[in-house]
Amino acid sequence: MFRIRYGLFWALCLIAVLSNATELQLGNGNEPETLDPHRAEGVSASNIVRDLFEGLTSVEAGAAVRPAAAKNWEVSSDGLEYLFRLREGLRWSNGEAVQAEDFVAGLRRSVDPATGSAYAQMLIVIAGAESVIAERQPIEQLAVAALDAQTLHIRLQVPTPHFLGLLSHPSTFPIHRPSLQRWGRDFARPGRLVSNGAYTLESWTPQSSIRLKRNRYYWNDAQTAIDTVVYRPSEDSNTELKRYRASELDVTYEIPLQQAPWLRQNYGRDLHVAGYLGTYFYGFNCSRPPFKDNPKLRRALALAVDRQVIVDKVMNGLALPSYSLLPPGLSGYTPQRPVWADWSREQRLAEARRLYAEAGYSAQRPLEVELRYNTHEDHKRIATVVAAMWKQWLGVRTRLLNEEFKVFIQNRNLRKITQLFRAVWIADYDDPTAFTDILHSNHGQNDMAYNNSEYDSLLAQAAAEVDPSRRRGHLAQAEQLLLRDQPVLPIYTYTSKHLVKPWVQGWQDNPLDIHYSKDLRIVGRPAEAAR
Repeated sequence: MFRIRYGLFWALCLIAVLSNATELQLGNGNEPETLDPHRAEGVSASNIVRDLFEGLTSVEAGAAVRPAAAKNWEVSSDGLEYLFRLREGLRWSNGEAVQAEDFVAGLRRSVDPATGSAYAQMLIVIAGAESVIAERQPIEQLAVAALDAQTLHIRLQVPTPHFLGLLSHPSTFPIHRPSLQRWGRDFARPGRLVSNGAYTLESWTPQSSIRLKRNRYYWNDAQTAIDTVVYRPSEDSNTELKRYRASELDVTYEIPLQQAPWLRQNYGRDLHVAGYLGTYFYGFNCSRPPFKDNPKLRRALALAVDRQVIVDKVMNGLALPSYSLLPPGLSGYTPQRPVWADWSREQRLAEARRLYAEAGYSAQRPLEVELRYNTHEDHKRIATVVAAMWKQWLGVRTRLLNEEFKVFIQNRNLRKITQLFRAVWIADYDDPTAFTDILHSNHGQNDMAYNNSEYDSLLAQAAAEVDPSRRRGHLAQAEQLLLRDQPVLPIYTYTSKHLVKPWVQGWQDNPLDIHYSKDLRIVGRPAEAAR
C-alpha cells in the first residue's frame, strides 16, 4: 500500500509539473540551413543557435555587452590581451564540464578553411587568424589558449573596440569536442547535438518545427522560465499572421507589409516596430558580365530605383530609404551619402540614362539581366517594382527568378550563375565594420565578388588605428569607395517588425533585434490559448 501511494504521489507531482510547463511558439522565417554555430549564416539559424549555445559574452537591450559563459575578463593596457575567466559549474547538455579548451576549439574551427565558415574573416582581429584563413599557418597558430580549465587567453592583432560584442556571435561559440570527433559535420542534429546554452535540441521536422527543451545543466537554469521553445519556419508572412491570430504563435518573425495599416489599427498593442541595424539591398556579381568592370552600369541601375516609392507603397512606411550599405544608428559613426542622394528625381534619371548609354546599352540594345531572390511575397513585390522602374526609365529587360532559401544561398555563394540578387545584411555587433568588412575581398559573405585592394587597405588601416577619430576617417574613405564602385544597390534600412502577445513578458526591442528565449516569460496566457 505504501509503495502504491508513494508511486501515486510522484505521479501527481509529475502531472503538476507538466501542467505548469510553459511553451513558447516563435515564427522564424526561412528554414535554417544548419544549427552548426560555426557554419550558420542566416538570421533564422542564428536565432536558434543563440538559444542552444552560449558564448563568452551576450548582448542585452540597447546592444550593451554582458557576461555570459565568462563571469569576468581583464584587458591589457594596450588593448591586445584578453583574459577570460569562465563561470564555475558550466556544463554541456550531457552533464560534462565546459572547459576553456572548448572555446579554443570553437574559435579554431571557425577560422579553419576546412570548416567553410562564412564569418571566418570577422575573426581576423585575432593574432594569427589571417595566416590560418589563408592556409599559410596551421590552426594552432591562432592566438587563443586555455591557461587552465577555467581561463582563456586571447591575443589580438590590433586593438578592437568591438571585440567583446563580437564574442556574442555564434562563430565564436564553443564546441563539444567528443561530438565533433564522433559525428564530424553532422554533429548538429537531433539526438547528437550537445550544447551549452539554456536549451537543447529535441526535434527538427523540416518545414514544420524545431523544438528546443530546457537544458537543466545550464548554469542559470534557475532563472529560465520557459520549458519548451518551438521555432516555426515560414516563407509566407500571411500564414504567420493567421497562426498568430489563432494564438498558434506567440511572436511573429515579421508582418505582412501590405497589412501594416490594418495591424496598427487592430493589433497596435501587440505590434513592435523599432530601429534595426540592417540594410536590404541588391548585390551585383562583379566577377562576371554584365556587371564585371562596369561601375557605370551598376550606378545607372542604382539611380533609376525610386526608394521612397518602395518605402511608401511597398513597405507601408515601415523602413527608411537607403543609399549606403551602412545604416543610421551605428554608435559613433554617420554613414556617407552619394552626392546624387540629394538630387531631384529628374536629375537622377537623366544621369542614369547617361551612364546606361556610356555602358553600351540603349533602346535598340537593352540590358537583359536576371534578378534572383529567395521565395517570399515581399521580396517578389519589391523585385517586381524595381524591374518595372528599370523597364520604364531605362528599357532594361529583367527576368525574375525566385528560389527556395537553401538553393538561393548556395547559388549566391557559388557566384557562377548569379548576375543580380536580393541580399540583406544585419549587424552582428554595433560597429561600422559589421558592414564594411563583408565587402573585403576575402570575406566569406562577399557574394558580390567585390575586389578592391585600396578598399582592403583602408579596412586594414582602420583595424590598426587606435585613435577613434582617425579610425572613423579610414572607414568613411572605404565607404566612399563603395559608393563610387557601387558593388551593391541599397534599397532600404530595416526596422524590426514583430507581433508579440501581451502574455510574453521580457521582450525588449533593440537595434540588433536579438532576443534570448531564456530572458522571456509567459504570464497570464488565456486558457484557450494554452498548449
